[in-house]
Amino acid sequence: MANPISAYFGVHASALPLREERMKLIASNLSNADTPGYKAKDLDFDAALQAISAQQGPLAVTDARHVAVPDSGPGPFLFNREAAQPSLDGNTVDPDLERANYGRAALEYRASLSFLESKVKNMLTAITGE
Repeated sequence: MANPISAYFGVHASALPLREERMKLIASNLSNADTPGYKAKDLDFDAALQAISAQQGPLAVTDARHVAVPDSGPGPFLFNREAAQPSLDGNTVDPDLERANYGRAALEYRASLSFLESKVKNMLTAITGE
């Protein structure tokens, strides 16, 4: 039996922390665009989301006072992005690509957040009756 809250919020509850992690990685890439030898990093979002979705289910209680929550970190889903054009200093960051990726990631984050906000508003409406 799945967790009722996770079922209510759907995939967006799991996706939001992953989207945030991806935005942090892209921001780190942009801030290191001029660092010699820096390798651009990214997150395999689809694989990470599938892994988290497979882990979800009833929360495992390890003690009467403790609840084990599945780790939502990116873990093995991080990878170094290959450079489209080699640079002399070994840096693989393409600032234009990173800005485009960040814009898309921010849009996807906002979409997930908006979905969750609407679900919370619906729940509050059901609770308060207003």
